[in-house]
Amino acid sequence: MNSFEWTFQLRFIVALALGFLIGLERETSGSDRKSKLFAGVRTYTLISLFGFACGWLFHLNVTFALPAGLIAIAALALTEYISKLKEGKYGLTSEVAALLTFTIGALSMLADIWVPMSLGIIATLLLSEKAELENWVDRLDKSEFLAVIKFLLITLIILPALPDQNYTQFNLNPKNIWQIVIMVSSIGFVGYFLMKKLGDKVGLWLSGLLGGIVSSTAVSIAVGRIAKNDPAQSKNALQASLLASSVMYVRILIIIGIINPASIPAIWWKFVLLTIAGVVLSFGLKQAEVKSGEQSVSTLQNPFELKPAIIFAVLFVVLSIITVLVKNFFGNGGLLTLSAVVGVTDIDPFILSIIQGTKPFAPIITSAIIMAMMSNTIIKAVYFAVQAKEIRKETIIRYGIWTALHIPLIIFM
Repeated sequence: MNSFEWTFQLRFIVALALGFLIGLERETSGSDRKSKLFAGVRTYTLISLFGFACGWLFHLNVTFALPAGLIAIAALALTEYISKLKEGKYGLTSEVAALLTFTIGALSMLADIWVPMSLGIIATLLLSEKAELENWVDRLDKSEFLAVIKFLLITLIILPALPDQNYTQFNLNPKNIWQIVIMVSSIGFVGYFLMKKLGDKVGLWLSGLLGGIVSSTAVSIAVGRIAKNDPAQSKNALQASLLASSVMYVRILIIIGIINPASIPAIWWKFVLLTIAGVVLSFGLKQAEVKSGEQSVSTLQNPFELKPAIIFAVLFVVLSIITVLVKNFFGNGGLLTLSAVVGVTDIDPFILSIIQGTKPFAPIITSAIIMAMMSNTIIKAVYFAVQAKEIRKETIIRYGIWTALHIPLIIFM
């Protein structure tokens, strides 16, 4: 929009159109409810034009015109609200919409054009989707919503206060550590939200894909339990486990791309290859018919909870220290051994601890990451196979092939 000249005439048309749009929504909404209107399409259009005129006067150095116009619209809105209260009616939506429409008209004259256009379109959307928003609020899990708010509040308080400098010989930077926690939690929350919203409606395969964004290990344990309780779902469950594990490689590649983008050109194909292998191995597993509600992956924890975020931060610090010590005392062989051991737990903190820096990391780091992912793949196969007796052989074969594909990628750095 910066390359296009927004003349006064075009800005006037924007103010006219946005006022008309908001007024049209209000009048349509009022006619649906058959209720008395504070204002309709003509009035809201005039309010927007009034705001534009006040903005024009302000532009001509009649500075009092803008606040005077806003006070006038506020007085009209207040009068209408008092009138509604006397009739036993409540709600400020239309009155606030009138104030916003005036502001949009003024901004159409004074500000970058994207500002009034964004306000007008978003306001119309919010006004028109009242019923849908109310239904969404009714379905909202209050405890999960509170967990998100707590995490965001703590983040906004803690992050600005943390020092942005390295401490100790291990180069621990408190601000960087907490930024990494926020990044990983945010990625996980996207998967958690999508899985809660869509997973059970489509099937285990989608729950596996979306759950893998949060924790592929947790998904493997959960679907293994499903296979144990309902053997008819064993193949569905194995497919979900394989798909969740496939997503792990994509998630880690994205994290590496954010933390150390310079390393992506040298390693991306290895992660893509392992992802494709996992998806291909999930093919050929016949889907059985299931009843709704029998295939829920419900063990995933909201990654925006404060407790798992703090645990992740502690693991990251501990593994960062251990990694430095192992490299100093045992060299590359020690790092690969540590990768294999760490892979049986949460590999994200370990991987994040070894990819710090702005330069492409050494080939040994890539091998250590793939070693950790291979170890994690093996432990997920064990978690699943122990519970899913009906499909244990199939699990060992498919996960075994997948594990074997890691080895040449580790050896040939």
